[in-house]
Amino acid sequence: MHTAITGTYENGQVILDELPPTMRHAQVIVTFIENTEWTPNQGVKLGSLAQRGYSIPEDFNTLIDDFNEYF
Repeated sequence: MHTAITGTYENGQVILDELPPTMRHAQVIVTFIENTEWTPNQGVKLGSLAQRGYSIPEDFNTLIDDFNEYF
């Protein structure tokens, strides 16, 4: 099972925002996010990636032939 928990690194310590689901021994991966304005509840805003060259194709909602038998 993989679980993501936000937290803050300060003075050589990682302070978690919530308790992990297990108190047993577990491996962890720590990712440092440079953008300090990010908050866990911010989410992705519609169109926010457009300035970075990402876009949704015009035929995004078109059914894929392989799945026609399910509709």
